[in-house]
Amino acid sequence: MQKHMPPSGKGTGTHTDGLSRDAVLNAALALIDRKGVNAFSVRDLARELGVYPTALYWHVPGRNALIAGAVALALRDLTPRRTPPDWQAGVRDLLRRYRQAVRAHPHIAPVLGAQLVSNESMPPELMEHILALLVRAGFEGAPLRHAYNTLIAAMVGFVTLELAPLPDEDADAWADAHRQRMQAIDPARHPLLAREMGRLRQGAFVVRATSGTQAPLDSSFRFWTETVVQGLAAMRAPPSGGT
Repeated sequence: MQKHMPPSGKGTGTHTDGLSRDAVLNAALALIDRKGVNAFSVRDLARELGVYPTALYWHVPGRNALIAGAVALALRDLTPRRTPPDWQAGVRDLLRRYRQAVRAHPHIAPVLGAQLVSNESMPPELMEHILALLVRAGFEGAPLRHAYNTLIAAMVGFVTLELAPLPDEDADAWADAHRQRMQAIDPARHPLLAREMGRLRQGAFVVRATSGTQAPLDSSFRFWTETVVQGLAAMRAPPSGGT
């Protein structure tokens, strides 16, 4: 959506309607929670607030900014007041709290990382916190940038996959067809997949036919978290004087 200039006339939804940016973004997040990002529109949001769409442009320039602001609102409590001295505990806490925040608003998951507009939802305070954790871990220079990318990908990637929604249309039919396709795996052609199918059906990416909103992947998330922490520990620079 193109940016809009604030309205100039009375009676067309101006700042005199008593709206605030916080009120607009809270309403946007509530609407996304109910309808999802794809169905979210400025017109529907204005209707929810009882104003003309032009009134919203006093506070937010367009649909992309509304979505980014709503996501930022959902993630607003991620940054702790201080960086913990134990960087590994800090990384575990960050990944856990990010997942909790997104699980509270699962309809934002499709936009996380998938659209660059989601970059607007990342507060500088959180970016500073992530860098502080990694500096404490011993990263500096180019490795610090690589470790930062790794941790962002870890934070966003698992949750985005876990909470991926079913198709909007004929979700039950799709799920049934997918289960049948997995059950029909040929052991002669795919012996490992066939052998492990019983366990994978309990909750594995690609194999599952249920979103993590209904069937959380808690054990896999804990495994993933430790993999990230131990991987970062293995890749960090050796202590001064080390080899």
